Amino acid sequence: MQYNAKNYDVIVIGAGHAGIEAGLAAARLGVSVGVFTINMDWVGNMPCNPSIGGTSKGHLVREIDALGGEMGKAADENTLQSRILNRGKGPAVHSLRAQIDRRRYSEYMKNVMESQPNLEIVQAEITDIKQLETGEWQLLTRLEAIHKAKCVVLATGTFLGGKIYVGDVSYEGGPDGMFASTELAASLKSLGVPTRRFKTGTPSRVNKRSIDFSRLEKQDGDKRPVPFSFDTEHPIENKLSCYMTYTNSETKRVILENIHRSPLYGGKIDGVGPRYCPSIEDKIVRFSEKERHQLFIEPCGEHTQEMYLQGMSSSLPEDVQLQFLRTIPGLENVQVMRTAYAIEYDCVDPLALYASLEFKNYPGLFGAGQFNGSSGYEEAAAQGLIAGINAAKKVQKKEPLILDRASSYIGTLIDDLVTKGCSDPYRMMTSRSEYRLILRQDNADLRLTEIGYQIGLVGEEKHERLLKKQELIKKELKRIETTGLAPSDELNELLVSRETSAMTNGCRLIDLIRRPQLSYELLKPFDLTRPDYPDEVFEQVEIEVKYEGYIKRQLAQAKEMRRLESRALPETLNYSEITGLRMEAQEKLDKVKPKNLGQASRISGVSPADISVLLIYLRKNEI
Repeated sequence: MQYNAKNYDVIVIGAGHAGIEAGLAAARLGVSVGVFTINMDWVGNMPCNPSIGGTSKGHLVREIDALGGEMGKAADENTLQSRILNRGKGPAVHSLRAQIDRRRYSEYMKNVMESQPNLEIVQAEITDIKQLETGEWQLLTRLEAIHKAKCVVLATGTFLGGKIYVGDVSYEGGPDGMFASTELAASLKSLGVPTRRFKTGTPSRVNKRSIDFSRLEKQDGDKRPVPFSFDTEHPIENKLSCYMTYTNSETKRVILENIHRSPLYGGKIDGVGPRYCPSIEDKIVRFSEKERHQLFIEPCGEHTQEMYLQGMSSSLPEDVQLQFLRTIPGLENVQVMRTAYAIEYDCVDPLALYASLEFKNYPGLFGAGQFNGSSGYEEAAAQGLIAGINAAKKVQKKEPLILDRASSYIGTLIDDLVTKGCSDPYRMMTSRSEYRLILRQDNADLRLTEIGYQIGLVGEEKHERLLKKQELIKKELKRIETTGLAPSDELNELLVSRETSAMTNGCRLIDLIRRPQLSYELLKPFDLTRPDYPDEVFEQVEIEVKYEGYIKRQLAQAKEMRRLESRALPETLNYSEITGLRMEAQEKLDKVKPKNLGQASRISGVSPADISVLLIYLRKNEI
């Protein structure tokens, strides 16, 4: 029998990476929040790879932290190994990645949520959702409790209509042996939410005791690990190593001989899989000319023997998985503890969302994470943070927080989803940002902490540290502009050894730092007036000096983009009545309903000529 239970300002459905950030953000902004999860023991679970960060994803984590989110702090507290990727390239693509103790990470996040004022976390499955005539949302649990909220954030991950595939076997289910959310999926469809089917997969977990590490390449962490969070003051410790090996022709033979047993190639899976993280059978077929593929073997925790096989997701039958794994050097006698599987699930077409992540046709309903068609813990957490902020702001009758493409990777991620949509699970990459030189992971605090402070997620202490850092950067730039170094035999010896020209006269320190072959660290013995500043200050100054011309160019591009963003487009605009707009542009503009001219220019199918027509129309009609 149904009964009226507790009501909240905001209800979050799901306690994965999106749900955690959404719930914490809304609660920290002062509204009452209920976070509902199918299983309380799997809060912040990592059903796929036990890591945080990576190429472009490290940028997202640092941006989440700069705005006042939790993921960076949690990662720092539970790191097993930390590395900066792409160090051989420019600073725009340097990305932090950490191997994480997955069970401790989950425990950490559960405790943070349990301890957060204004937030209640509840183990209950939501089976029905509807909007009342009052505008409130009414939710029903499997145990027939009725909860109401002014706003709801859908952060269902891969649980919504989840179906597991392993060879010929398929069944309804969620990740890591949990059950799927089937009734909520049906409820959303009856509500009219535009859903579609996506697919993802996860590799096997194997027993460390059964691996021959003498045949593997060892990968250690950085000697001086860098934390994700700008608040972390304690040193990050590398506790465990990762390893690497390769598939071979025998692996390929086993997979191809059994490819007909794959549900992916047998036509059983309807969902669209991730383009940039294919299964091993997909790699073998799509890249048939390659003789081998990399396989990373990574720890799942400090106190478990489980190892994760990064790069080996599969939906082949269990016996075939064991057969092809044992063809790989180091895994000849491997024991599989958890079989790899594919999972198919429902998600929304993100074109149905505003950049605030609120649904266009359902006021007060927000989407976040894999529900929005993205993949990855970091992408999910970033969306959860913004959805939670904006749900709280809507309750408080405040304007939403919208981050543009030139402000952050978070802004780029959300703009891509709600403007361009996605035909397969969306993954963030540095190449997706046209402003990546000014959107580096090292300056996330300089870009976003002030915003976090203004909305109320960043406290006074963190804000004061930001202001102090900004002041030190200004002082250091002024110092190196006015500090000169005299030529000496020792300095010239260094210059020649670094294949740059020797000095005959004095030279400003800033001009020496500008040289690609030199750095602050190399010039340190000759810089007698160098102040005792944190390393991060010198890092910012060096990047600003070395890339000054490129940075100025991107800032100018961002300024032009923001000029277009300032030209608002009324939501009631009838594009079919605008003479000169192509039919495709009319249809796309009507579907997306862009907020401004800049967003309209990024819609797939809208040409520069269409934008010119729109601009003329706006001027002519004084809009």
